[in-house]
Amino acid sequence: MSERSPAPGGLALIESLVNTLDIESGADALDTEDGRARLGLTERDLPDARELRESLRVALLAHAGHPPHREVTPLGTLLAAAPLLVAVDDRDGSARLAPAAEGPLLSRVAAAVAEALVAGTWTRLKACEATTCHWAYYDRSPAGRGRWCSMQVCGARAKMRRYRAK
Repeated sequence: MSERSPAPGGLALIESLVNTLDIESGADALDTEDGRARLGLTERDLPDARELRESLRVALLAHAGHPPHREVTPLGTLLAAAPLLVAVDDRDGSARLAPAAEGPLLSRVAAAVAEALVAGTWTRLKACEATTCHWAYYDRSPAGRGRWCSMQVCGARAKMRRYRAK
């Protein structure tokens, strides 16, 4: 798991949601009251939140050029149901997409994706190449070709496996 700084803007929410599951250990922060509270979720929200998490993970894997880790509901299908509205700032006239109602995770994620699309940062949010990890991270490399959440952990393991295979 990475020690990188959080993703910018609304992408931090997406990164945080995807990283609620530690694939290697199986620990799921959404199983805890504190983990759910950090994302504004209740136990009733869990099935939808987990479905959204894995659909996001597939999109982030695609950003890094990796195949899906499993069959999921397409992210576009899920986000199509997110109620958003255009919020206009009365002071400077700027506009952005915002959740139609405060709270629903799906709408907050959809607004974050829209913000990242406008900023050009959406495809910089990726999932680690390591099949035992798939941790979400924001790729700050100049060329945008990062492959692992952590070069010291997942990257080193991959390089060691390649070395031993030779």
